[in-house]
Amino acid sequence: MYVDSPDIEVIETIQELQKKLNRNERKNTTVGFVPTMGYLHEGHLSLVKHAKEQNDIVVMSIFVNPAQFGPGEDFESYPRDRERDIRLANEAGVDILFIPTVDEMYPADGGVRILPAKQAHELCGASRPGHFDGVLKVVLKLFNIVDPDRSYFGMKDAQQLAIIETFVRDFNLRTVIVRVPIVREEDGLAKSSRNVNLTPSERTEAASIYRALQIGSEMFAAGEIPEAIKQRVSDFIVSNSSGMIDYVEFLTYPGLDPVTDGAQEVILACAVKFSSTRLIDNIIMSTKDGTYVPNDDEQ
Repeated sequence: MYVDSPDIEVIETIQELQKKLNRNERKNTTVGFVPTMGYLHEGHLSLVKHAKEQNDIVVMSIFVNPAQFGPGEDFESYPRDRERDIRLANEAGVDILFIPTVDEMYPADGGVRILPAKQAHELCGASRPGHFDGVLKVVLKLFNIVDPDRSYFGMKDAQQLAIIETFVRDFNLRTVIVRVPIVREEDGLAKSSRNVNLTPSERTEAASIYRALQIGSEMFAAGEIPEAIKQRVSDFIVSNSSGMIDYVEFLTYPGLDPVTDGAQEVILACAVKFSSTRLIDNIIMSTKDGTYVPNDDEQ
């Protein structure tokens, strides 16, 4: 164990963390869990803020999970800065920071796989086969290691969140999943660890993604059909950036099915690839009095 300061405890082994968080010894102490891949930004720290408000102990993990990266993706170049992350986590009030190695998390491979269903074949899953298999693999391991009362996930990764919510429900995992609103830059770009890889011109252009989603949201509130909305969003991004569109989709949420009149919640989502960086963003909308309006976090 490496102790960085009197405030935060950094743990690197599963055995030590499980001993520290043994549920039989917690009594009435609650644990909130914030899983991350590091290179922390305001979005991650917003998760910590929510966790601190609702729990006695906040645990954060930092682990760049190789199982969710496909061939040719950015596992090796994914930004990492251990000391910076420890400092930011400490300042945010994290109590325990779990930073395992790949060998610690995956010492052996017995061939057992978790295969998400139809939700994993939409949006990012359509172009990243196997990605969400790797997400659920590491999430299940982390849930079993930390055994948290509540776990906090940002809405930027809305498809991931929908799949994890379904996974927790269907397999009776005892953690409660808490949705946390997207944190954005002043120009609307969703906070992401990958934003640092944008060139200056790409960073300026990337703000068009959220503006396009806002236009789509307004069109849907005005009664436009999904196909017209998707086309308008795509056209705006193409006209205002050099990014290559991976997808623009309008689906129910969290089911990720085609939108019907009975939908209670919908997602307008997109993925855009710049030279070396793939960005995702979304707006979630819910029905109120028969009219679709953005969720409070998007207004």
